[in-house]
Amino acid sequence: MSLGVCYYPEHWPEDWWERDAARMMALGIRHVRIGEFAWSRLEPARGVFDFGWLDRAMDVLAAAGLKIVLGTPTATPPRWLIDDYPGILPVDERGRNRGFGSRRHYSFSSKDWWRESRRIVEVLADRYGHHPGLAGWQTDNEYGCHGTTFSYGPEDLSAFREWLRQHYQSAEQLNEAWGSVFWSTELSGFDAVSLPNLTVTEANPAARMDYWRFLSSQIATYDRMQCEIIRSRSPGRWITHNFMGFTNDFDHWAVGDNLDFASWDSYPIGFVEKFPFTEEERNRWAETSHPDLAPFHHDLYRGVGKGRFWVMEQQPGPVNWAPWNPVPKPGMVRLWTLEAMAHGAEVVSYFRWRQSPFAQEQMHAGLNLPGLQELSPGGREAEQAAQDLILLGTPGETARAPVALLYDYESWWSTRIQPHGQDFRSEELAFRWYESVRRLGLDVDFVRPGADLAGYSLVLVPGLVHASDDACRALEAAKGVVLYGPRAGSRDRNFRIPENLPPGPLAGLTGVRLREVASLRPGLSVAVQGAVGGRMIRWREHLEARDADVLSTFPDASPALTARGNQHYLAGWPDEDLLNATMRLLVDKAGLDATPLPAQVRLRRRGNLTYAFNYGPEVWEVPEGADVVLGGTFLGPQEVAVWRTDCDAVAPRKEASR
Repeated sequence: MSLGVCYYPEHWPEDWWERDAARMMALGIRHVRIGEFAWSRLEPARGVFDFGWLDRAMDVLAAAGLKIVLGTPTATPPRWLIDDYPGILPVDERGRNRGFGSRRHYSFSSKDWWRESRRIVEVLADRYGHHPGLAGWQTDNEYGCHGTTFSYGPEDLSAFREWLRQHYQSAEQLNEAWGSVFWSTELSGFDAVSLPNLTVTEANPAARMDYWRFLSSQIATYDRMQCEIIRSRSPGRWITHNFMGFTNDFDHWAVGDNLDFASWDSYPIGFVEKFPFTEEERNRWAETSHPDLAPFHHDLYRGVGKGRFWVMEQQPGPVNWAPWNPVPKPGMVRLWTLEAMAHGAEVVSYFRWRQSPFAQEQMHAGLNLPGLQELSPGGREAEQAAQDLILLGTPGETARAPVALLYDYESWWSTRIQPHGQDFRSEELAFRWYESVRRLGLDVDFVRPGADLAGYSLVLVPGLVHASDDACRALEAAKGVVLYGPRAGSRDRNFRIPENLPPGPLAGLTGVRLREVASLRPGLSVAVQGAVGGRMIRWREHLEARDADVLSTFPDASPALTARGNQHYLAGWPDEDLLNATMRLLVDKAGLDATPLPAQVRLRRRGNLTYAFNYGPEVWEVPEGADVVLGGTFLGPQEVAVWRTDCDAVAPRKEASR
């Protein structure tokens, strides 16, 4: 475990660099990311390169003992490139160009953009690929951020038509797949295909799904192009990409296939405003973040990274881009750092070394105050976190968790294309299930649909709208307790309702059939009683239990929760009481030892250590008899405690006040 930081030598006088590097090392920082936004400084005009400053910066950083992460600068095409090839610019859903002047202003479908990206990555890999200070590479920066997965320009249309030709071969097959007989939208050929925007009313959902798949595949293919160049010209260096939280517009699993490990950019307080929390929740967690928000992504990107991940950008103080940007409570920067490590992070890298006194992010905190050689409050907490890591020593391996959560990007696209209820968001449902099982003190792995589920005692499937053959086989082979959520198996690959009705290919496993669904506006709910009780909100399904036991029912006696062997189906969106009762029931059926936790406390295990994190104002007592190695027996607000878990017995955890 080690710390890193994002550094922009091009922003500061060159005579600061050596002192900055020495202060980084003294602070406990060992990795530094540079260069991801520097194209205009590296190539101020076509073919006119200025490498001198980056040569010197890398030499200075390496001489200080820092390991360098070099970003490819493709997130910021320079002005001269846009002037040469204006068709690179993305086009929004209303048909307007998204212009130059910020970042990520390109379409993944532009052939000119691909050629220019390939050229600059080759140039950088040739020049710096063997630099002794270079540890690895970051491709681009935050794919999909600012809604940039999408573009609706002429080159996007041309590339989409070619993608459809490869997938369908004939217009007849395309019309059949899309159900184009509906509303007389049949097409005579692929050149008749138009993009699914600017229609009078709703565009064909199957066409929209294919366009989403196309856009996602463009990102994965673009990233693979960069990775192939780097691997051929910079052997022995790893490659990662920094994903962004709650950005579900493209399949991160597919991009992860290209990488040596995944990274993500952790802005816990900023994401409180991005996620659809209630206003009460937003106010409660405004200065700390919700205790499951960052961990949700740590566990997700550990999965995407095939067991390995970094936090490439860690919030060090207030950010600048959310509707409201509070200062984190004292202790939170340290807590977030140690929490990431507990979830398996190899490096936590702060954004950024020094707050910028100019341009768009001048209100975004850094480890140093703007323009100065003086640590910010977050910088002082990073310094404390570095000392904590020394105390904790080399971490153990991140073991397989007892709980798996299947996370499917296509299901998010499906529920955005056809929500049927305004507040149905599949990522929110997944988050609430994750939150509920973590409130029982359990660790969670995120798993790609179709991956092997052997060894998991509990498998959560909150959203799997299209269940592929691989996913069905893996779920059938699962030995642990399995729980499906609403809309499971409700569409086939072509966005059709399955012939045997939902849950389609999962019907044989679950023993249920769906007759109809109701989306419930705010204020409406349906009671559930039986083995678990509470209410369904937002979404209620009318099931037939054809070959399943009914565990709980609605007032009309129809099934709300069913079981067929180890396979369970929950017929709606549960409120907090119903969800927590359901999770407790299934955790008990799975034979897992639950540790009920208060709303503000979470646990995580790594190696032989258990970490506890307190996001709230109340004190919590660690297990009696625990061998505490960091913190104390009373976990105060915004504090961290760590104890060894190789002792035979500890007393149950409990809340305490003092």
